[in-house]
Amino acid sequence: MADKTVSKHLINLEKQFAATDPVLQKTTKVFQELDELEFEMGLIDNDETTARKNSWWPLISTLGGYSPAKSEFLNRYLGVNLHTARHKCTVLQYTPQASTATLPGTALDADHRLPFYQIGREIELIAGGEGNKLNTYLELVTVNSNLLKNKLVIDTPVLNPSTENAVTALLRKHVIDISDLVLVFTDLFEADAELISDVIADIVAQQDSNKFVFIIDHAEITLDPQKSQEIAASWQRRLAEFGIHTGEFVVLSRGSDTAVIDRRVNNINNDRSYRVLATLEKSIRDIDDVIINEVESSITTWKDRCNASTLIILAFIIMLILFAEIAVGILDLFFDPIIGPAIILGLVSLLTPLHLIISRVHAKFIINQLHKRQKQLNLTEDLAGLFEKSLSFWRILLPITTPVGKNKKNRKKLIGLIEQTKDLVQALNDQFSHSQHQDYRAQFEAFPASEDY
Repeated sequence: MADKTVSKHLINLEKQFAATDPVLQKTTKVFQELDELEFEMGLIDNDETTARKNSWWPLISTLGGYSPAKSEFLNRYLGVNLHTARHKCTVLQYTPQASTATLPGTALDADHRLPFYQIGREIELIAGGEGNKLNTYLELVTVNSNLLKNKLVIDTPVLNPSTENAVTALLRKHVIDISDLVLVFTDLFEADAELISDVIADIVAQQDSNKFVFIIDHAEITLDPQKSQEIAASWQRRLAEFGIHTGEFVVLSRGSDTAVIDRRVNNINNDRSYRVLATLEKSIRDIDDVIINEVESSITTWKDRCNASTLIILAFIIMLILFAEIAVGILDLFFDPIIGPAIILGLVSLLTPLHLIISRVHAKFIINQLHKRQKQLNLTEDLAGLFEKSLSFWRILLPITTPVGKNKKNRKKLIGLIEQTKDLVQALNDQFSHSQHQDYRAQFEAFPASEDY
């Protein structure tokens, strides 16, 4: 098999981080090794890469209720005057141009560098026909604000009973999942309990990720520090009733600073690095824990159906032989030293191609099921590709149910990739320890590079 070509996306990422982030530069090489393994297994095409599973941009998102608190804060913080659609997910991206431009949602769905890449497939899965209406739900707005340089802000739709549906709920959950920092405005919790139940569940599920900052916006009044602390404590108790026990609280009043938010925003590059490494480790583990298990289960089902169909045909042939024996008596021919083996050879010659044809027919149904299963699991890997790669001649005839690639060699590779990922996390940790700076440098230089990179 030909070697996999290094994805242009990975090449660009490696160049981008070469001078600014040595850990992420090394991470691209681990992604390349994972790509090569998945390509050999038929899970991705030659020009694809698993690095596209998540955005490499540092991501900040906002959640809020129907009040203008969220949009007013963004305008104040970014130093601009935006009028974005309140019913859409709006991605804010830096531009050096003075004028603001609004691009359609299809621009986000088609660009693998941006956080809503191929989101239309997920929308179509939960709401048929809505996957083609991306411009109804998404937009990309370019903004001339230095605070947006090298990062993206995703402003989620306000919680409005008249516009809330399954698609907006999916997009909001997707944004929470992929964000490095989520600014949650407390007017969110003033909405109807049923309306916010899914959002609260998403926050509770990820509250240990340390990505949430709860903002109590009182920009119209002046508050002293003690009063601000009392307000924050009150909201902390209130959110505990929802099951939210972690996260920072910021009270914004007239003239107050945004030091806490600034600190979190300034650290977002590091948050992004940890997120990318977590995604990498999950992608590696998913091969064993999810992908191979799914395909192996499908191969077992396929084998059972093929064997059952072939046995039915064989039983029909045996019945014909028995009828022939009753009519004219032919069983003695099976014991003839010359004719008997010839008959058996003829049966094998007939049943083998029949079994192959039956197997191919059943495989088409399994492939369709795997396509659906892939969407349900939200996988970018082609489950059907691994299944089809496991349909060689001898694998069809012999009782083999393990997919191609499930072997000790690849298992060793996966373990090695996980260890490399853990080493990169440790290298990232050491960047925050001044006392271990020299150890980090030596350890990082000793980290093994990909031989093919």
